[in-house]
Amino acid sequence: MEKDCLGCKLANGKMSAHVVYENDRITCILDHEPLNEGHILIMPKKHYADLSELDDKTSIEIMKASTKLAKLLTHVYEPDGITVIQNSGLFNDLDHYHMHVFPRYIGDGFSWVEPEDKKRNRERLKETLEKLLQQVS
Repeated sequence: MEKDCLGCKLANGKMSAHVVYENDRITCILDHEPLNEGHILIMPKKHYADLSELDDKTSIEIMKASTKLAKLLTHVYEPDGITVIQNSGLFNDLDHYHMHVFPRYIGDGFSWVEPEDKKRNRERLKETLEKLLQQVS
């Protein structure tokens, strides 16, 4: 645990949070600024700043929790869908790995904004695949 990390404090009960589920590796809390009611954050108790730092056991626990929470949210809120998303690098506003799981509804205002010019990326799929396959080992 990093003593100055807000995510570590929340995940380890050092700060008040609305805990939905936890085990020895992760804590799942209600987001304090929910996009929709039931918006949950899954956070490891050990400090990891980013996805690429997670160990395999913690990754597995996060994915198992995301499935469990998606089923829970579907049962409780009967949404039109569930979004599971994780932001890393400069887009990680907590500087502690966390995954969002939240119910979605048609017209809820949350959207995926795509680049205006997707054509170039679509035209480069073969080159993109070759580039990635060279490194995937």
